[in-house]
Amino acid sequence: MPRKKVTIIGAGMTGGAMAQRLIEKNICDVVLQDDPQYAGTMHFGKAMDEGQAAAWEGFSTRISATDGWDETANSDVIICTAGAPRKPGMSREELLNGNAAIVRAKVSEAAKHSPKAVLIIFANPMDAMCHVAMKASGFPRERVLGQGGMLDSARYRYFVADALGVSPADVHGYVIGGHTDTTMVPVVSQTRIGGVPLTDLLPPDKVQALVARAMRGGAEIGELYKTGSAYYAPSTATIAMAESVLLDHRRLMPCSVYHQGEYGIRDVFSGTVCQLGEGGIQRTFELPLTAEEKEKVVAAANATKDLVKLITD
Repeated sequence: MPRKKVTIIGAGMTGGAMAQRLIEKNICDVVLQDDPQYAGTMHFGKAMDEGQAAAWEGFSTRISATDGWDETANSDVIICTAGAPRKPGMSREELLNGNAAIVRAKVSEAAKHSPKAVLIIFANPMDAMCHVAMKASGFPRERVLGQGGMLDSARYRYFVADALGVSPADVHGYVIGGHTDTTMVPVVSQTRIGGVPLTDLLPPDKVQALVARAMRGGAEIGELYKTGSAYYAPSTATIAMAESVLLDHRRLMPCSVYHQGEYGIRDVFSGTVCQLGEGGIQRTFELPLTAEEKEKVVAAANATKDLVKLITD
């Protein structure tokens, strides 16, 4: 039986970190695809460097690199990280049309060579780039996912755990809506710590401080890095999605999905909780929201619709 395959488009800091995390899981082969005009031979170097860890790390999966697409054929999952990273002080929206052109070209080629793959979109602004990817690939909504909510939820859980002095593994809370500093919606009303509501453990002002910090979590890291953006937590979040699809884990994960009635929203990518397994999205779930939270979720979807209108073909 042929080994499963994942193609990672873009071998920058995030793509390279994703590849490392994935090959060490020993569940699939990995192909790093990049453009020599931008990457030079870096993707070939990363593939060789990471592959040479196999003897001591104990994995048998193969990692390779390519400038083209033939080597990516019949991938089970395609992760698109291609595009310019967000720089300090830059909003995700400012990246819009430059990254749209890159994503359109990359996804179109990837889909031709792997017509049954599940697409996971990492490029920013992520929700809008999911629209570009779905149109370029022609894939159904079940096979086009955005990873934003995974990362945003990871940051939110980290800050909550830190404030309470507990393990992040025991914090259960989701960030849905959009993947921008102003449109993401940490769902405080449904956040639980070991089953206990967050609002029972912290006063409202501290809860809102955690929410505010989570919403600018990416900007905070960018300011600390000075150049570039986060890649350790983003790579973990994305590979968790890929693993659930590859191994049919059927995990419930917050992802950007093309809404078809969830929260009364239609025809736009926005975050909600999805069951991920073989074939991509198997089910979607609507969290029970307060009136204020639902208003913010709907506003986030409308903001993405407005952004999509600005994309030029």
